[in-house]
Amino acid sequence: MTPALLTIACLLAITLGYGSLCAASPFGPCRKCRGWGFAMKTDRKGRLKRGKSCRRCKATGRRIRVGRWIYNRASRIYREGAR
Repeated sequence: MTPALLTIACLLAITLGYGSLCAASPFGPCRKCRGWGFAMKTDRKGRLKRGKSCRRCKATGRRIRVGRWIYNRASRIYREGAR
């Protein structure tokens, strides 16, 4: 197999894999709070305690994946253009 065909096959496999991940699980963990919904902070003794709620995910710990966001936008534009 030539390197070009191998590269195309790898990129196609990665794209299809990410597409199926977005279809099966459209929400992923928030990158800011790591899926906890809040930030961890320490008190003066060094013990961990719950911090502020995450503003990015609104304290749910989940955010929509980039691929699913793009798919939602594209389908919305297509639906609005078909009217």
